[in-house]
Amino acid sequence: MSLHARWRRARAAAIGTVTIGLLATGCGGSSGGSSTDPDTLIVYTGLAGQWQRNYNPYSPESIEGIGSIYEPLFFFNIARQDEPTSRLGTEFAWNDDGTELAITLREGVTWSDGEAFDAEDVAFTFDMIRDTPAFNSFGFDGSTEVVDANNVLVSFEEPSYMDAPQLLGKTYVVPEHIWSGIEEPETDIMADPIGTGPFRLGNFEPQAFTLEANPDYWDGEPDLKNVRYVALSGNQAGADALAAGEIDWQTGPVPDIANFERNHEGYKSITIPMNQMVLATCSNVELGCEGPQTDPAVRHAIFHAMDRDVLNSLAFQDTASEISPGFALPERDAAYVSAQLENRVANGSADTAQSEEILEAAGYQRGSDGIYAKDGVKLELSVRVVTGWTDYITAVNTMAEQLNEAGIKLNVNQASWNETTDARNSGNFQLAIDSLYPGASPDPYYVYYQFFHSQSTKPVGESANPNWARYANDEVDEALEELSQLDPDAGQDVRQPFYDTIQANIEQDMPYIPILVGGTTSQFNSGKFTGWPTDVNLYAFPAVWSRPDQSQIFANLKPAGE
Repeated sequence: MSLHARWRRARAAAIGTVTIGLLATGCGGSSGGSSTDPDTLIVYTGLAGQWQRNYNPYSPESIEGIGSIYEPLFFFNIARQDEPTSRLGTEFAWNDDGTELAITLREGVTWSDGEAFDAEDVAFTFDMIRDTPAFNSFGFDGSTEVVDANNVLVSFEEPSYMDAPQLLGKTYVVPEHIWSGIEEPETDIMADPIGTGPFRLGNFEPQAFTLEANPDYWDGEPDLKNVRYVALSGNQAGADALAAGEIDWQTGPVPDIANFERNHEGYKSITIPMNQMVLATCSNVELGCEGPQTDPAVRHAIFHAMDRDVLNSLAFQDTASEISPGFALPERDAAYVSAQLENRVANGSADTAQSEEILEAAGYQRGSDGIYAKDGVKLELSVRVVTGWTDYITAVNTMAEQLNEAGIKLNVNQASWNETTDARNSGNFQLAIDSLYPGASPDPYYVYYQFFHSQSTKPVGESANPNWARYANDEVDEALEELSQLDPDAGQDVRQPFYDTIQANIEQDMPYIPILVGGTTSQFNSGKFTGWPTDVNLYAFPAVWSRPDQSQIFANLKPAGE
């Protein structure tokens, strides 16, 4: 079967006053006003602090390299129903019962150190994923056979159709001749990465680092010659840098987003609903979680106490949209949203009475200060948020006021991205505002497997990848395993009962408290570079921190005038 045949069937710490111009390589004007060479793209990912040098594509703390340095076999567009794009692979095909996946690789590819790329590298990477629990977020258990230098066969004991987009599109091939000598790949930071991708690491400093075009890239040296990643003090600094023409691409909030293009000559803005904003909770007592948030009643009370219309207006400039407690995207995944949910989408306004009823039924009583308590312990919680993320900070501060009306005290704990991420991954938190990012293809299965399968979590103190809530539910696990074996051609009537089971359980348990679907907003310098995604040509999800989507965008960019 050809590359596209199966897929076609399946479709039924702050820098503060330091300026970017001083950090960037080169100086001087350019079309669009950015203070760097005209073929250097300056990007800001929202990092508040300094860069910690880590280019291990499988590390939760990796800062770059996925797609740009290390490549997948194919690119799967999560923003729309596209057929996969060839990267290191050229074709793939399942056998009739979904137990064997044949992959054909691109010929003539070299690693950035000059060594030849071949099937041995792919087999090594797949085997490493299978044998390294910290890397194996999707439960890959296949065996890999090198057929010849350009062909690999992956065999499974059971039908494994849903593994294909993850294995082919979210597995980043690493060089066997280097990684085979690494004793602990889980902790190695890959300070000097070697990849096949269109870019390689140039200069690195804690304030900024540069990716430079790979002159020996198999698809030709990119027209975009340099990508400069800068660190700032947060969203406000990013907005200020945009206004000054000092950065070319960022994904995040800016003031007066409705009039952004009119106020920023040469720049464009695009907003795509994709990432589901949540209060992640450390929910599982059996895995070491502690605090009031381990009580499902508390989680449901918080869910009902939110006024999402106010949150959307104050924190997100009305760019967010409805979210489903079953965590299928109401727009993209409308057909999958279960009719059996108690709430097909979360309410826009607060239902304080419902929140109070839930708490009192669970044995909580209001104290004289208006805050509920149980067994002498006040219902007081801490929420973690990254310093400088102004939209999230506004959201949790507003939530604190809303929850107080419902008798729940919420304390806001701001910290650096590194500290907040470490705490979230290790389970050392009560609540954390974050987003459930989409999976390997436009199917809610991947969000469920990543964030709700017990395979994807660890006890408190160990890094979860990425089931931060430490959620474990046998019915959810079993439904996901059944879905993984179903041919997508089986039809929705066959698949939907499993989605119903998953959604009913996660609505009841609510390890992630739904807020809104974030309208992911990116701003970019169209006066300096052409080839950006548009609403009409959404060839990749246009978020600077979404990987490997960012590498597809890098590949499409050209300096204006060329």
